[in-house]
Amino acid sequence: MAGIYIHIPFCKKACYYCNFHFSTSQNLMQQMVHAICKEAMLRNDYLRDDIATIYFGGGTPSLLTIDNLQFTMDKLYSLFKVDDDTEITLEANPDDITEEKLLQWKQAGINRLSIGVQSFFNDDLIWMNRAHNAEQAYKSILLAKQFGFENITIDLIYGTPTLSDENWMRNIEKALHLHIPHLSCYALTVEPNTALQKMIHQHKKENVDAEKQSRHFEILMQRLNEAGYEHYEISNFAKPGFRSRHNSSYWRGAHYLGLGPSAHSYNGVSRQWNISNNALYIKSINENVVPFEREELSSTQKINEYIMTSLRTMEGLSLQKIKQLHCEKTRTDILSEAEKFIHREWMKNENDFLILTEKGKLFADGIAADLFRI
Repeated sequence: MAGIYIHIPFCKKACYYCNFHFSTSQNLMQQMVHAICKEAMLRNDYLRDDIATIYFGGGTPSLLTIDNLQFTMDKLYSLFKVDDDTEITLEANPDDITEEKLLQWKQAGINRLSIGVQSFFNDDLIWMNRAHNAEQAYKSILLAKQFGFENITIDLIYGTPTLSDENWMRNIEKALHLHIPHLSCYALTVEPNTALQKMIHQHKKENVDAEKQSRHFEILMQRLNEAGYEHYEISNFAKPGFRSRHNSSYWRGAHYLGLGPSAHSYNGVSRQWNISNNALYIKSINENVVPFEREELSSTQKINEYIMTSLRTMEGLSLQKIKQLHCEKTRTDILSEAEKFIHREWMKNENDFLILTEKGKLFADGIAADLFRI
């Protein structure tokens, strides 16, 4: 089974921390939608499997008019074999969620909403330069549930200078009170070339506190475990039956097609990514050329990608799969190098699967990097 990702590169405001490709000018929206649909036509032979997931990301896909959304959906259904139970996710900002849009999204086939809450406190939202306020965050979830959206995920950001331990716990409790079945929770990261990095460098904003972030992550893991959520990936928590099928396919190494500027694709042999320039993307597509770069993956790269993604999941890294991807010696070497993490109780070996403990999840990226093949 395969997935399709559609990148809608437009936002009302630029969040200070964001390093995704987007524009705050929506002048090219109509042209962009037609270009994305044309790219789908030019690349409709990229995936050989049925489509199990469709994901509208960005940017802010909730800025799409219903005509543009429906046009895109119709094009995808005409070009690909889409399963009847396909998970179709739309990322939405709270300030875009209205009764009219919710009805339209339902009619267009959207069956999962990813709502960019980030925090239920205005101090945090202002610090991030978000377009919505705390009241809109809360009411948008109630409204979505009222209009029949049961499969909802929200994003929350922790470790910001404005977020106390107490308010982080209150954010979690608010999500639990709203009976949200899926949470994606991220430590604030200061990405290169973002407004946040520049403001920190100029001493206009306080830098992140690594100890606070670790503390918030531990609070999160403990509380959501008590509430019956599966911590199925480092940043993702779900009630049983509500895992993100689309993102899970990435972590399993399934094939996917990325449409739109900056979108990535993977077919098991290579990765490719489209140009991150709206005007040049549209111009190239109009000339029947998809503007992308491609990287052929070596066996070592495939192993390292598997190590990175699998260790982030609750199922862990299969040593048997390492053997299948490469050889018995590689499997033995990785197991040997993992012993120091097992000894520290950062990792455990269960039936030939290396699985991070809660303590180990605090060091997931470093552990994975230490196990990489060179």
